[in-house]
Amino acid sequence: NPQLGAPNLTDGVWLHGSGEQNIVEQIVKGRTSQMPAHKDLLSPAKIHLLTAYVFSLSQRGAAQ
Repeated sequence: NPQLGAPNLTDGVWLHGSGEQNIVEQIVKGRTSQMPAHKDLLSPAKIHLLTAYVFSLSQRGAAQ
């Protein structure tokens, strides 16, 4: 929700790098004071699926 300070995941703007490896790194390590790490909450398979989903949103936004 951009009104709460969350980024738009469909606009093609990457705050911390695009691509699967960068997305996985953000999920695993988190961002200081912005996004907690989720490594202990998500299995490697779920991290992969979440990464693919977020990346797919960027591809839809780029096609528009």
